[in-house]
Amino acid sequence: MIGFRYLPPALEEMAESAIFYEEQSPGLGAEYLDDVQRIVNRLRENPKLGHPLVKDLRRGLLTRFPYSIIYSIESEFILVIAVAHQRRHPYYWRERIER
Repeated sequence: MIGFRYLPPALEEMAESAIFYEEQSPGLGAEYLDDVQRIVNRLRENPKLGHPLVKDLRRGLLTRFPYSIIYSIESEFILVIAVAHQRRHPYYWRERIER
């Protein structure tokens, strides 16, 4: 299993979503974070599992929540570019990859 890292904006949007869900129902924020980590762990075990997107990016879908993990496969880890809501502003995260 390879490692993983998050870009700071991805961590921020993940935290904001967890807070939103927690405000909706106690414990739901933790369930959201568990779902994110479960998918990240699957991607760490099999990095090419996610659907190819643009450039060298892939997308892994959460199982319970309408979010995608947008990531790249680096030499020793996956880099999470975004934890993106599937129905809001598609490809808003592209500016994060313009290196």
